[in-house]
Amino acid sequence: MMMFKNIYCIGRNYASHAKELNNEVPTSPFLFSKPTHAVVEANGQEVILPGDRGPVHYETELVLHIGQEYKKGITVEEIVDKMALGIDFTLRDVQSHLKEQRYPWLLAKGFPNSALLTKFIDFPGEAACKKTNFSLLKNGQQVQIGNITNLLFDLQTIVDFSAKHFGLGKGDILFTGTPEGVGPVLDGDTLSLIWGEEILGQSIVRLV
Repeated sequence: MMMFKNIYCIGRNYASHAKELNNEVPTSPFLFSKPTHAVVEANGQEVILPGDRGPVHYETELVLHIGQEYKKGITVEEIVDKMALGIDFTLRDVQSHLKEQRYPWLLAKGFPNSALLTKFIDFPGEAACKKTNFSLLKNGQQVQIGNITNLLFDLQTIVDFSAKHFGLGKGDILFTGTPEGVGPVLDGDTLSLIWGEEILGQSIVRLV
């Protein structure tokens, strides 16, 4: 597994997902972060998730790896060297409570193993990515499918926004947002992350 510095996540970047959770559709990029302890590799192994804090939801996303320091005017094709698929696991009841209290989401988003990542492959560019769908299979059934064509804020926009407000450098990764279809995982579920027709990673859920 590659080593990472900062993990940034774009929230509500597909209008369909915002609406399915009865959230407002944002008018500018909305970001949160995860600690590096959240990262776990989807290499066929079991992934241990909390089973005592309410439902754990999957949110499947295209993930960008930053290959060099950000400089103003740099293109997404220049700064991104690798990509993967990932799942932003979310403690949904915890998140709902935090929203009500207007607290940060870290307790719902940052627990260990909450950032499941496949192997990284070469980034072919934004235009090429728009020609390929990504999807999640749960126990062999497709539960999510997405395409970055439907992003509210495209890859260049979220790279520039992240760099402006937080800084962006080599080793950082960006979760770009999840499409509709999020839902809970159960103990023993097999999750398969698909890029086009290729399985990039798999894991078995263990709730403890």
